[in-house]
Amino acid sequence: MSTELDVEEFLAKMPQGMGALNEKLGIELLEISAERVVATMPVSGNTQPYGLLHGGASVALAETLGSVGSALHALPDKLSVGVDINATHHRAATSGVVTGTATAIHLGRSSAAYEVVITDEDGRRVCTSRITCALIPAQKYS
Repeated sequence: MSTELDVEEFLAKMPQGMGALNEKLGIELLEISAERVVATMPVSGNTQPYGLLHGGASVALAETLGSVGSALHALPDKLSVGVDINATHHRAATSGVVTGTATAIHLGRSSAAYEVVITDEDGRRVCTSRITCALIPAQKYS
């Protein structure tokens, strides 16, 4: 089992830090390791026309968490690329902050998969997602 890493140190090693979309969504990483990644995202600014948290924002949060975890598992010899993601939206969030927790369900040589649970401030499940990432040789993209 890997140890939790320093978020700022990890982001400093990424070519574009958190990435433009994550910055626009207001995603903040709180805890990172190959086994578990936790982040928050505000509902405000990430809503659809009815004022509910946009399902696409939840999926973007889930993809971010799974991608960070699988990157930590893959580095330094491999890179992680998402190949499949799905989401089930259980309830609406209309304000506050949601928290996503990605838990590894498979950490292999060529793929990694995570279950991502997104909850509201009361701990109620808003969304459940699963993401699978392929682990590819890093030298292909250096």
